[in-house]
Amino acid sequence: MASLVTGASGFLGGRLAQMLRERGEEAVILARATSDLRHLPSSIRVVRGDLLDRGSVQEAVQGVTNIYHCAACSTDWAPRQTYYGANVLGTQNLIDAAQRLPGLRRLLHVSTTDVYGYPETPCAEDHSLVDAGLPYNQTKGQGEAIVWRAYREHGLPITILRPATIYGPRGKDFTLEIASLLRQRLMTYIDGGASPGGFTYVDNVAQAMLDAAESADTIGEAYNIADGTGATWKRYLTLFAEQLGTKPPWINLSFRTALVIARTMEAPHRYLGLRGRPLLTQHAVRLLGRNQEFPIAKARSSFGFAPAISLEEGVRRSVAWLRDAEALKRTRA
Repeated sequence: MASLVTGASGFLGGRLAQMLRERGEEAVILARATSDLRHLPSSIRVVRGDLLDRGSVQEAVQGVTNIYHCAACSTDWAPRQTYYGANVLGTQNLIDAAQRLPGLRRLLHVSTTDVYGYPETPCAEDHSLVDAGLPYNQTKGQGEAIVWRAYREHGLPITILRPATIYGPRGKDFTLEIASLLRQRLMTYIDGGASPGGFTYVDNVAQAMLDAAESADTIGEAYNIADGTGATWKRYLTLFAEQLGTKPPWINLSFRTALVIARTMEAPHRYLGLRGRPLLTQHAVRLLGRNQEFPIAKARSSFGFAPAISLEEGVRRSVAWLRDAEALKRTRA
């Protein structure tokens, strides 16, 4: 039994591909020729190409029984066409190829709780998808719509997971970026860091994907995924700073003030084409200032979701990986 993992050159997909091989299962990945795959076992079969190339997608799906669609543009700042290409067009190409696979058992699509539109009160899975006007939220919702349509109209065996805030080794947004901002003393609390972050360690998400794909009860269903700790951003950043050996954030903004600042910072980048990313974005403000602890009761009851790695252990592993990566970089230099 072979499984295709998209996005394996990245964070979640990379960890999932590793775990598949650790279980003795055959893994196939689709990766660009320029992708750094040193984190992956050499036994993984690599198809060169990307999701925007229908030919390479068709080649990658041949002979697989499970497809894990992790690839996405998930950063808080990128050109709109980048979001659309990765999250919508790429998903459509994969779905088109999957529909021609007679032996497909499951297509597990990784979505996000952002599709709910950053509500003030976290919602269950039956809540409608809400366009909040942000490109990540918009395109992930559009990608989900493609997957649901394939299920309703063609009977594709799909399952959708909607993780909240994924962190861990090799994570960019909530590991590398957090470390950089803490060291520069630029990390910001929103409303004192009081909002629960919906933190979920990468191994816990990957295990949820494997378990959900093996359950017959999960076909045609969507599930929120978080570790369920209720940890706030203040708790996460305090733990992270302690492990990193730096001070916790000293900047604190109200949600409304932060949104105004973010819009102001985004404007010259958007309209003048400035390089890099704004120091603060509307997307980041919503993640830091809205309760992200979405309920996970459905995943617990449906396929026994039980996060094994605690917040404390997850942060420890994250910072340990960060130190190892920095030491390796110095050695290579």
